Amino acid sequence: MHQLQKFQKNQKLQKKKMKTDARSKILNRIAAVRRQTDAAFSFDDLNNEDIYKPVLPDAVTCFKTELEAISGKCEVCVSENDVFIKLADFLQINNLLPVFCRDTDIQKKLIQNNIPFTDKESDFETMRSGVTGCELLVARTGSVLVTSAGDSGRQMNVFPPVHIVLATTSQLVNYPGDALEAIRKRYGNNLPSAITTITGPSRTADIEKTLVLGAHGPKEFVVFLSEK
Repeated sequence: MHQLQKFQKNQKLQKKKMKTDARSKILNRIAAVRRQTDAAFSFDDLNNEDIYKPVLPDAVTCFKTELEAISGKCEVCVSENDVFIKLADFLQINNLLPVFCRDTDIQKKLIQNNIPFTDKESDFETMRSGVTGCELLVARTGSVLVTSAGDSGRQMNVFPPVHIVLATTSQLVNYPGDALEAIRKRYGNNLPSAITTITGPSRTADIEKTLVLGAHGPKEFVVFLSEK
């Protein structure tokens, strides 16, 4: 009986050793492949221009062109006053009043410009349009970077059927990497719980490969961009 127990113990030790050896071989192979890949290609050797096309002819034009290429809209305005004149016309022509707004700074400007708005929770689910600010604009991809840090929170970036963003040219950066670096500098170790880029209206082509706008969020996405 003692011999049998000794044999069984040896068998277990051998199996454990075999598993350890097999695991080590797999990990060594992975490490070797990684070393070869790192030697052949390193992100440290790249910059934004190597990954993306140049921002031409300028950041404002590039942003507008890229956003409109993916069914978004960009209204370039000469001043903040021009923004609210054009915003009022857009909302009235498209029967989108009152606009839903939670941002207190934007609310003050809506009041100053006699633009009807609501922030009542009872109006949230029936809103036709919503207006927010943003953190940054990415020229090369036509994207808007938003976070959960402001008054608008997360919901206002996905729920309004027509999402309107008010921004200035001072918020423009060239590439996504520039936007992330700016967010790191702005918030340090206290990053917002949600950081998102919006690139045009919501879309899907899951159903018979037919592009459908507004499937999972806003059907229309409009940026009013003030040249400051």
